[in-house]
Amino acid sequence: MADNELNSDCTLHVYFTRYSSWGARVALIMAYFRIPCNIKMYGMNSPAVAPPARLAGGLLPVLQPDPKDEDFVVMDSLAICEFLAEKHPELHLWPQDPKLRALARTAAAQMHSGFSEIRNTCHTNFFGKYTGKVPITEAGEKEARRMVEIWSKARVDAKKRLQELGEEDEGFLFGKFCIVDAFFWPVLWRFRSYQLPLTGISEDGLKWMAKMWNDPVMKLEAKEYYRQAQSPLTRIEKYEDIFKGNADIEYGQFSEDWTFNSANT
Repeated sequence: MADNELNSDCTLHVYFTRYSSWGARVALIMAYFRIPCNIKMYGMNSPAVAPPARLAGGLLPVLQPDPKDEDFVVMDSLAICEFLAEKHPELHLWPQDPKLRALARTAAAQMHSGFSEIRNTCHTNFFGKYTGKVPITEAGEKEARRMVEIWSKARVDAKKRLQELGEEDEGFLFGKFCIVDAFFWPVLWRFRSYQLPLTGISEDGLKWMAKMWNDPVMKLEAKEYYRQAQSPLTRIEKYEDIFKGNADIEYGQFSEDWTFNSANT
């Protein structure tokens, strides 16, 4: 187990975020909004770094808001984010405008409950780099197109609404960074690793991708993933080189200094 201890009553239990898309989402929210929280990280492949059995039978992330009440835990990444949004209304984890807030919640819910083909065939490995004839199913291509449509439409809706309100557009999906951006954060790594198609993405959709990849907080989170990789205990073998034995596919890892270039998409 790796700990990130702060002076806080709140504790977030997650699997090492270099592989855990669900945990990475919540950890990014904590980091971006500077919510004080002790973060305890666990592994999936070794008893030495396994989570306590009391934590939802190993289903993470789990948030423990009160150290004096071990029975009070919030499970599931979206439920945790909603809890944090209610606990910290001054931080505006969702857009302040009711219309944009509804649209952002809709997009986050689609990510949370959908895209099962990409989840099941493009396993999370933030460093993984597959080149060559990387397979993608017809259902996977359809989901990738749908994902891109959500990003592009979000930017259209946000720009229109923010103009009506006379408010600044910071370039995130619905203007300012919020929960929905965090929910799509791990997907950007999947698009990178598996060369998923960006067919139909708008110019503003690409700008959003660049915004995410180049944001200082996201860069610090990426550094944390690479820091984790220095320990062999964080490695999950079944998520490494999932096409092993296929001569048409080469496996490698992206370097820490990789940068997003929309011209090459």
